[in-house]
Amino acid sequence: MRKIIASLDIGSSSIKLVVGEIYRGKLNILACLDTPAQGIKNGFVVNLESATISIKELFDRAEENLGLRPNKVIVNVPANGAEFYLMEGSISLNPEEAITGNDIMACLQTCIHKKIPEGQEVVSILPSRFRLNDSDVTLNPLGLKASKMAAKAVTITVPHNNVMGIVKTLEKIGVKVIDIALNALGDFYQFKDRIPVDKVGAVVNIGHAKTEVAIFNKGIMTGCEVIDIGGENIDKDLCYIYKIKKNDAIFIKEKMALADKNQAKVIESTILTNINGEKIKINQYDASEVVMSRLEEILDLIKKQINLLTKKEISYIMIVGGITELGEFKYFVEHLYKNAYVFENTEIGARDGKFTTAVGLIKYYNSRLKLRNKDFSIFSLEEQEELSGYRKININDNSLLGKLFGYFFDN
Repeated sequence: MRKIIASLDIGSSSIKLVVGEIYRGKLNILACLDTPAQGIKNGFVVNLESATISIKELFDRAEENLGLRPNKVIVNVPANGAEFYLMEGSISLNPEEAITGNDIMACLQTCIHKKIPEGQEVVSILPSRFRLNDSDVTLNPLGLKASKMAAKAVTITVPHNNVMGIVKTLEKIGVKVIDIALNALGDFYQFKDRIPVDKVGAVVNIGHAKTEVAIFNKGIMTGCEVIDIGGENIDKDLCYIYKIKKNDAIFIKEKMALADKNQAKVIESTILTNINGEKIKINQYDASEVVMSRLEEILDLIKKQINLLTKKEISYIMIVGGITELGEFKYFVEHLYKNAYVFENTEIGARDGKFTTAVGLIKYYNSRLKLRNKDFSIFSLEEQEELSGYRKININDNSLLGKLFGYFFDN
């Protein structure tokens, strides 16, 4: 059975859907699509009808590409109001039997049992360690034996409203949410093999309307805050200064301006018509100066937020998001901060920076499956056979059914 997972990234300007297959530890992209976010604001569903139409169109296109309709997804939810708790729990075991994935899940559930505040939904339970028989400590107790297992884990919750809007929207088009997560978890898992995960670091996602800053301590997410500033502020700056329409501002930002004005050229220019009907000439250097000024403000706010979230020394700052596609962005950031990194997606078919979160969410979910020693596929065996015939792919691998770490427990 093949391990096929789908993820949905609900952004302020666009919605991204990625379907991937994990084969021999590597992620292969089967479908990678995006569509403008209608009825969505800052990740929240503000117009159910518009959001439903927008997301349905995305799944219709995925069905056209795959020959099958993805019917289960892991989806990101807004980090606004996220709370982080360090919790502990334990269970008794049969010392003659090896610890199973179900035992691990049962132990983690005791960490949150009757401890979640009213009005909050559990997003993730991130175990930092397991203790066997009050002495032996391990990161993964699967297959070991003990009479007692205890766990210490970071539990992440968000307000109920952060979750239900998108769940209801997906239910309207017949798609089941198998798990939920914050952006930062997907971003971290997309590039965690390239950073010192045994250290303390920050993961920053500069989105269209907001920027999320998260702290990771030895691979465990310990805090997150949302800053109400993003790429659209650059668009607004360009609109105001040059008196041009939004689409023209986006064109200037994405196709001509650079993140670092020192790399720009005055001779590179374009002619546009402003809102007064006048022809104006915009050169690359001047436009880049506008972009760079706003980026410096955003990066300064990020640095201040990191200092508020942790007093520990930061070993790395990983920056992701569609804004990383700006010309010379990587050069600008990595020269501004010595410990900052801007990585590129390596998966064929999903190399654009805007797909970082969606691709990473698949890897995050797969890591949760490994902890339980389970497999999973959004498609049944019969559908997988149909998919193989449609795509002319003949690969065999193991898989699972069932929800994992994004549990919606009754509180």
